[in-house]
Amino acid sequence: MRRIALLFAVFGLGACAAPLMAPRAPAVTLTPDANGLAVAPSGLRIDFDRSPEGVIAVLDRVRGRHAVLSLARCPDDMRQQLRWGDLVLTFSDEGFVGWRQDGRMAGRVCGL
Repeated sequence: MRRIALLFAVFGLGACAAPLMAPRAPAVTLTPDANGLAVAPSGLRIDFDRSPEGVIAVLDRVRGRHAVLSLARCPDDMRQQLRWGDLVLTFSDEGFVGWRQDGRMAGRVCGL
């Protein structure tokens, strides 16, 4: 009898609790341009020379986990080439230095 009362109490109280939901990231669009990435609708920017750690964290949050690409056809000072879907960003030790997407590019990118 106690077990039934305990089960009822646990499941009964569980039904009263609000479901746990992960907060949704705000709708953000990153648009590559001549100086880096425009962030809409905020009007903010991710310009060239930004810290790799900060740029990567924002893109992972907005576009999902990145893929690491080879540096085989990159200039010697390139340290990372990362892809988020069709958008590829390149980084030196100091910062974000270039992007390419759908045949367009700006900044310094690796050879195709």
